[in-house]
Amino acid sequence: MMRLWRQFGKAALAAAAGMFVASASAQVLNSAASPIALRAVLPESLTLTLSGNAVNFNLVAGSPNNPGSTPITATTNWVLKRGVGVVTVYAFFASSTTALTDGVGDNIPSADFQISDNGGAFRALNRTVPFGGAKAALALARSFVRGNYRGTRSDVMKFNINLRSLPTLPADSYTGMLTIQAQAF
Repeated sequence: MMRLWRQFGKAALAAAAGMFVASASAQVLNSAASPIALRAVLPESLTLTLSGNAVNFNLVAGSPNNPGSTPITATTNWVLKRGVGVVTVYAFFASSTTALTDGVGDNIPSADFQISDNGGAFRALNRTVPFGGAKAALALARSFVRGNYRGTRSDVMKFNINLRSLPTLPADSYTGMLTIQAQAF
């Protein structure tokens, strides 16, 4: 057995040594380097979605308390570039004098339409903002970005129509369009 091992062992050792000598004498050949240009883009975005798009009111003549039938949640999401400091959510009408109308000259002005945001006090839409009519809007909420360029916020809005200033408003169906919009700057 020992004899067999010596014969085959020596032969295996010689073959391995021969391969090492052969590979040491071969030259290394490299191709030219080929670069790949990479570009990754994270687009800037600002979105606002609403949980619903209709609110009904059962009005009582001259009453300051005419709540809307359901709250609406506005969810705002953003991915912003550096330098943006504030995200603001606005509610507005196209006109301060005709927020809601019966179509024949009887109107409910925006100053008599109120929103409570996230359980806060009801506030009238009687301010001027970047959107909508003059004195027909309200800045609902502001979020300061402060280096967090990706974020989200939810605003649960409850609605009320204050008819105290309209004691002689005639019975009719009044319709209008409230718009909610976000702005980042």
